[in-house]
Amino acid sequence: MTNEDLDALITGLYVKIDEREVMAAMLDREPELAADRPGLLLIADKGFPSKEFEADLAFQGAELLRPSFKREKPRKGESLLKSVRQLIESVNDTLKGQLDLEQHGGRTFEGVAVRVAQRILAMATAIWHNHKTGAPVLRSLTAFDH
Repeated sequence: MTNEDLDALITGLYVKIDEREVMAAMLDREPELAADRPGLLLIADKGFPSKEFEADLAFQGAELLRPSFKREKPRKGESLLKSVRQLIESVNDTLKGQLDLEQHGGRTFEGVAVRVAQRILAMATAIWHNHKTGAPVLRSLTAFDH
């Protein structure tokens, strides 16, 4: 994947690539993402099986943690995935559902980034406020939604 392909994806033009190609393109375009983080561990689902992809990640100093297939022997660290999965799904649900990040309304990369940052900051503020006031539900924005 070229930088032009990635730019087209970011600006909203249709480029048919899978998640693995997006990750590879991100690391190719900004190699410091992995280089500046020794021992980087990327957590993925079963959609990331590729010896070539994992070898490329290893070359860049990153490791991929994903579930094994039935035909594979259990992978190193795989037992950690089950305990982390619920947390990841909870965060995804909050970001997509409660913060409505899939309906951000941004038209440029910068516009999307600002709207996402605003919503995450609002959530963090609500959590902090609810914690300080002893609210029974810490992650809810319901009281602030008007």
